[in-house]
Amino acid sequence: MTTPAAESRLLTEAREWAAQDPDPATSAALLELLRRDGEGDPAARQELADSFSGTLQFGTAGLRAALGPGPNRMNRVVVRRAAAGFAAFLLAAVAEAAPGTRPRAVVGYDARHNSDVFAAETAAIFTAAGIETFLLPAALPTPLLAYAVRALGCDGGVMVTASHNPPQDNGYKVYLGRHAVPESGNGAQIVAPFDAAIAAHIDAVGPLAGIALATEGWTVLDGSLAAAYREATAGLARPDRFPARDLRIVLTPLHGVGGATALAVLNAAGFQNVTLVAEQAEPDPGFPTVSFPNPEEPGALDLALQAAERLDADIVIANDPDADRAAVAAKDPDTGAWRMLRGDEVGALLGAHVAARSANADGTPEGEHRGVFANSIVSSRLLARIAAAAGYDHEETLTGFKWISRVPGLVYGYEEALGYCVAPDLVKDKDGISAAVLIAELAAAAKADGRTVFDTLDDLYLRHGLHASDQLSIRVADLGLLDAMMNRLRVSPPESFASSAVEVYTDLAEGSPQLPPTDGLLYVTRDLTRVIIRPSGTEPKLKCYLEVIQHVGSAAELPAARQAARSALDAALQDVSEALGL
Repeated sequence: MTTPAAESRLLTEAREWAAQDPDPATSAALLELLRRDGEGDPAARQELADSFSGTLQFGTAGLRAALGPGPNRMNRVVVRRAAAGFAAFLLAAVAEAAPGTRPRAVVGYDARHNSDVFAAETAAIFTAAGIETFLLPAALPTPLLAYAVRALGCDGGVMVTASHNPPQDNGYKVYLGRHAVPESGNGAQIVAPFDAAIAAHIDAVGPLAGIALATEGWTVLDGSLAAAYREATAGLARPDRFPARDLRIVLTPLHGVGGATALAVLNAAGFQNVTLVAEQAEPDPGFPTVSFPNPEEPGALDLALQAAERLDADIVIANDPDADRAAVAAKDPDTGAWRMLRGDEVGALLGAHVAARSANADGTPEGEHRGVFANSIVSSRLLARIAAAAGYDHEETLTGFKWISRVPGLVYGYEEALGYCVAPDLVKDKDGISAAVLIAELAAAAKADGRTVFDTLDDLYLRHGLHASDQLSIRVADLGLLDAMMNRLRVSPPESFASSAVEVYTDLAEGSPQLPPTDGLLYVTRDLTRVIIRPSGTEPKLKCYLEVIQHVGSAAELPAARQAARSALDAALQDVSEALGL
């Protein structure tokens, strides 16, 4: 129960915030909340309490939250403090690593509400702090910002984006480069301990009035950097090895910033028959045609699939709003219905295609140890088998491209949440646009042979076993429930899944020589069914990842193997629910 003293502190803090807020819109919204609260509106009191319940915490994902007034929301006050703290970190890091060198930073932004404002103020604060600063000239994809960090030789990068979050959110994603981070992290998102170091500098920022903003001095980039990215990305295509370009593509950026760039890159790579979903082609921060702007969400691709059916397209490619992820849909020959491929299915297809692009003419591996394939621990084990057969090493990492991109010798990496890195020398992060080029290339090659991407997948299953996966996400209102569910599993670990006894049990929180500690539990049964359960790092969810493997002796056995895999997944899902007490 809230005490009168706590209520008084809340109201005082809110009034002080409104008085010093540089944004008249959020200041007015806060004053309106205070007015409604004074009239006894419980919803206003709840919103006030949540907005001032604490300070938005800076972590490896940077900042991400709903827009609004208060320290627990995304707004100009929070962004100014974050920019000032990050500037202080860059100055200290570069002074230590390269004394006498002026730090450099680049700032980009998407088309969400206030993204341009947050980016411009970040550039002004960096410049006032003495950092040579570049600002992207328009709302552009996140992969282009990641590309810019290395292309411009920057020590830091900021992308103002909330990726595929709901329309009311925005975020602040941070990259490091040049002198601020070891070479393995040059151009990648931050990991520990950099997040804590940056957070400490943010916490040390003084009063808002003391944060200086330059009125000029940063460089607004012209179109040449974006053009260089488009040229390099289109240049990933290999028409010498895969000349087919007869492919009807439906493309949607889901109201995000990737449409024009992805279309230009696909066209330049030789794919001329590309149709943008008209209703979703232009950036729109309201995302009016989707309930949730994430291609993984049910209904997000409905308009694209309708267009594909109408145009008799071969494939649908969807980018999320900041274009660092890519989804693929095609018509399943078994059912005749369009369906979206799982991230693991696309991950396997791209892995096999990356290997084929560099193989000898007869398909044999070109030399030994030609690099490393990597995927997150919750992604399919099929990539490891593809890598071994093609002469590549393979590594598993924690979830997140901040880990995948740091794998030494990386040639290709992916995670099941629709993230693919097909050109780590170009973008040291997931990139939905470069992935789209290779997706189109492999689909066109299959079509030229009278086949589909599903036939290509079946070839992989015949060689390496049918790998089938599924997920269970449990959203909670109280974060304490996540700890309770994880503790329940640690105290009473399941003994079997889908009638197969657990033979390997690993508490990922203990860490290993291969993986840093993370809150998660991994089980592998006698028949190689794998279950991983972990709290989400970005949402109030418990996430459960399941995979089963079925041996397939011939193409004739595939339908039965699919059915058996589905039954095993359903049984394992039921066992997971029971183990969690659902």
